[in-house]
Amino acid sequence: MTSPLATLIESGTILWLDSVDPDHIEASKAHGATGATSNPIIISGVINSGRYDSELVRLLRDEGLSTSEAAWALTDKIVAAAQQEFLPVWEATKGDDGYVSFEVDPLLEDPDNGLSRQQRVAQYLELGTKWSEGHKNRLIKVPATPAGLEAVEELAARGVPLNVTLIFTMRQYQEARDAVWRGAQRLDSLDKFKSVYSIFVSRVDAYTLKQVPSLSDAAQGEVGIVNAKQVWKDNQDFWKDHPTPLGQQIVFASTGTKNPDDPPWKYLAALAGSDIQTNPPAMNEAVEQSGQTFSREVDKLPPAEVLAEIAAKVDMQAVEDFLMTDGIKKFADPQKKLLATIESKRANLS
Repeated sequence: MTSPLATLIESGTILWLDSVDPDHIEASKAHGATGATSNPIIISGVINSGRYDSELVRLLRDEGLSTSEAAWALTDKIVAAAQQEFLPVWEATKGDDGYVSFEVDPLLEDPDNGLSRQQRVAQYLELGTKWSEGHKNRLIKVPATPAGLEAVEELAARGVPLNVTLIFTMRQYQEARDAVWRGAQRLDSLDKFKSVYSIFVSRVDAYTLKQVPSLSDAAQGEVGIVNAKQVWKDNQDFWKDHPTPLGQQIVFASTGTKNPDDPPWKYLAALAGSDIQTNPPAMNEAVEQSGQTFSREVDKLPPAEVLAEIAAKVDMQAVEDFLMTDGIKKFADPQKKLLATIESKRANLS
């Protein structure tokens, strides 16, 4: 009997693991995952587990690194280990799959740091280039903030494979894609040009449930899906007109359900059939036990009246403004906690 995740992959979905935890990578590969992604929450969980304590001691005591330097040295090591697991996929697909994402410092966008936009752009360029160098199958994650969007053109021109993340709206996606494409056209060759665009799905529906309660039952809980499908279609159309040797894809992110009444695989099913889905380990296990069979749905939209209602009632700029502020905080806070944990370990060493 074909497993549920196997049917998801057979529908055309590329399955990536939303984790770089070494304990979960092997199982995800057995499920058919061909890549992975990381973020500060994931990295913090791995380091806080204590499995890297001996390495941390070496970095802090023997090498004398600062707290921040040790945190990023460990992040680099954890992501590089995941890259090694998926390198055969990258080689087999000639660079079209098998990537692991590495997120540039989320504290760059933290309002408490007080960095100007120009300073943030400069840091994205410096750090994005640094953490990409020497890594064939690493995607550099840059958020779709004003500073991030300003930086991605130059990063693409430098040949840095990119995952533009924290995208909630068509406006953000199109600005990111156009900037990346401008940068790509400055390359001597497009043979190794790779970009993906992470559209966050379930957070949009969590927003409308609280902020747009007037939506009908037919529309409530569908806004994130409709939005993601419309962005996916725009991406398909753009790259059809601008063909490249490697695929430039949408990553359907934040696909875990926020509404307890929804099945865990709600968004997986709705977006099945194309591009990349990132699943956390617990979701993969729930899906495998579900008995579900998945088929292509990514190009199917609700009835016209539902689309019209969503367009009339949901202010996507308000969605973007709220969720970007929330998203920056959700990535900055775990990074701060990670640094605090490492600082505590440093104190114990002395």
